Amino acid sequence: MNILAAILLILGVFFFFVGVLGILRFPDFYTRLHAAGKCDTLAAILVLLAVAIYNLQDFSLGTVLVSLKILTIVAFVFIASPTATHAITEAALIAGVEPWTKGEGRK
Repeated sequence: MNILAAILLILGVFFFFVGVLGILRFPDFYTRLHAAGKCDTLAAILVLLAVAIYNLQDFSLGTVLVSLKILTIVAFVFIASPTATHAITEAALIAGVEPWTKGEGRK
């Protein structure tokens, strides 16, 4: 169980790092938000799953309930994070934020 939790935790940290690189490297608001939304959602889910699995070492009723609560948070993040990212991009489009085109330099 510890090995699986460690692997999930390392993968989660890796995807957080990839999301940060995407925010720093991509040229405009929309691509940066895409990188942040996708990577942060996956990374948060992986880290929370690692915590839930690590918590099950004792396998008592209390640890099972805590792990179920963490899995509920995973479900909420899975639904809420992409929805929030979509709402932010739509608000930016309505506000007039122009997407980057190939001929332009970085903003």
